[in-house]
Amino acid sequence: MPVPLRRLVLIAIAGALPLVAALAGLLVLRDGDAAAYRGSRPPEGMRAADFRLRSYTGREVRMADLREKVVALTFLDAQCQEPCPVIAAAAPRALARLGPEDRKRVAFIAISTDPVEDTPAAVRSFLRRYRAEGALDYLIGPPGDVRRSWADYGVLASEGTGSDSMHSAPVRIYARGGEWVSSLSAGADLTPRTLAHDIQIAIDTS
Repeated sequence: MPVPLRRLVLIAIAGALPLVAALAGLLVLRDGDAAAYRGSRPPEGMRAADFRLRSYTGREVRMADLREKVVALTFLDAQCQEPCPVIAAAAPRALARLGPEDRKRVAFIAISTDPVEDTPAAVRSFLRRYRAEGALDYLIGPPGDVRRSWADYGVLASEGTGSDSMHSAPVRIYARGGEWVSSLSAGADLTPRTLAHDIQIAIDTS
């Protein structure tokens, strides 16, 4: 016996309702997920290790003095041709996406992975090449303390690999107080937009 057309329509609608509800729920999750970090989330409770290092400008930089700021920390080699230029170029562009007051709440810090070759002149030239001078502070010494920071942060350094472009180069975001909240990698999820987004979330939630 043929099924009336009206009943077929009702059956089709009823069958589609779970799919519609699921799609609606997915949209709600996406809207609610707008505040989530774009980078990889580290295990909870991990904090920035203390250091006292010298910038290429000659001034001393201590992590203890940055606890009231959101810190974007990375590890660079001024002779690197692959991830480092991407990171250096992203820093000022990400900073430009923040409001004037929020920019004051952020510190962009790079620690050298080759303190012998990363002289003040080499670093200054590198930063100018990627328009990062004034946006990214680059720490190069003392060499022994720089090397100690690699161990503290679990970093593979180019000095050890023998290749300028072969080293750890994530950009780690630390919320105020020093908690590690996000990690972005060149060639994967690092762009000026995602970097600015994760910094803004850290500012707003810490």
